[in-house]
Amino acid sequence: MSPQPKFVIKNLSFYYGGKRAIHDLSLDIAANEILSVIGPANSGVTTLLRALNRLGDLVPGARMEGEILMDGKSVYDPDVSVTELRRKIGMVFEVPTPLPMSIFDNVAYGPRLIGKANGKSVAESVERVLRKAALWDDVKDRLKTPAMSLSGGQQQRLCFARVLALDPEVVLLDRPCSGLDPISTAKIEESLSQLKEQYTIVVAPHNVQQAARISDRVAFMLTGSLIEENRNVEIFSRPKDQRTSDYVTGRFG
Repeated sequence: MSPQPKFVIKNLSFYYGGKRAIHDLSLDIAANEILSVIGPANSGVTTLLRALNRLGDLVPGARMEGEILMDGKSVYDPDVSVTELRRKIGMVFEVPTPLPMSIFDNVAYGPRLIGKANGKSVAESVERVLRKAALWDDVKDRLKTPAMSLSGGQQQRLCFARVLALDPEVVLLDRPCSGLDPISTAKIEESLSQLKEQYTIVVAPHNVQQAARISDRVAFMLTGSLIEENRNVEIFSRPKDQRTSDYVTGRFG
C-alpha cells in the first residue's frame, strides 16, 4: 500500500483578475521526492509553486478554485496559519535576496525570530544548514562579513540555507540556478539529491536538462494545463503526449 502523498491537488484553477493562469489541474506530489515542473513561459509553473504555500494570496485580484491538500488537510482551511504554512513550505526564488546583514545573521534570523535558536544552538544550526546548502566550506572563515559580498551563486545557496534553517517539510525552488555558473549549479543539484531524504522538493528547473538530471518525477505544463506527469525516465524516454516529446527534445520552448 503506497503512502499518502504529501500534496494532493484537485481541480486547481488560478486566476489573476480575469486571466486564468492554471486550468483545472490535478496532481499528487509524493513525500521525499524531487518533482520538477517544466514548461515554456506563461505555462503556469511559477503560479503552481506559489499556490502551494499561498504566496498567490499576496497578489491583488488573485483567486483560486479547487483544492490543495497537504498531509490530507486543505492549505486554505480557516484554521491554517499562513505564517506557519510558509515556514513548513519554504520557497527559494530565482533572484537571490540576502538580508542586509552578515552571512551568519542571514541564516540565524529566522530561527531567532520564531524563538527556536539561542546561544550555542544558533551556531550549530547555522553550520548545519550551511553544510546542507553546500556553502559551509566557502564561508566558514568569514561568517561575520556582509552577505552581499558573496557571489551570485553563493547568495543563492545562502537563501537556500535560510529556508532550511526554519526546518521546513517542503522546499519550493523557482529556477534557482538560472543565473548561476556551472560550478554553483552543480553544488545545488548535488545538495538536492541528498536533501530529498529529509524534504519534499518541488522545483521549476531553469532548463529541461536540469530536470532530467535531478528529478524523480516530472510534470509538464503548457498554457496553464498539466499535459503529462510521470517518472523521469518515462517523460524523457517514452512520453505519452506528442507535445511533451516536442518540448523535452527542444522542438519548441
